[in-house]
Amino acid sequence: MVNAAEAYKQQQLMNAPPEQLTLMLYNGCLRFIEDGIQAIENNNFEDANVNLQKAQRIISEFRLTLNMDYEIAHQLLPLYNYVYDRLVEGNIKSSVEPVKIAQEIITELRDAWVGAMRKARIERGQGKGGQGYA
Repeated sequence: MVNAAEAYKQQQLMNAPPEQLTLMLYNGCLRFIEDGIQAIENNNFEDANVNLQKAQRIISEFRLTLNMDYEIAHQLLPLYNYVYDRLVEGNIKSSVEPVKIAQEIITELRDAWVGAMRKARIERGQGKGGQGYA
């Protein structure tokens, strides 16, 4: 049986607009990266592997869903490839340095995404100051 919290999360996912789902993926990726860093620092390499692989899967999803008809996609693809490679490197070497590089890049991309969401909401005249999902 699904508990109330799980049901609520499922409902959020089912009703979220695509831009909100992207933000959720960025935030999830950052959470898995942070958990991976903590696990490496605690010499818990099994947990580090699990969390960094989850982050890698999110980056893979970003790469696979890029619409290459847009110029921004051609700029994001090498960046996502670089982040993915840093996550793999950190996981293989059990080193936080490359993982922190990936974390910084994903944080910047997430923050830029939030800014774009706010700008789009303002342009559509939704919410005060474009506030809402972002």
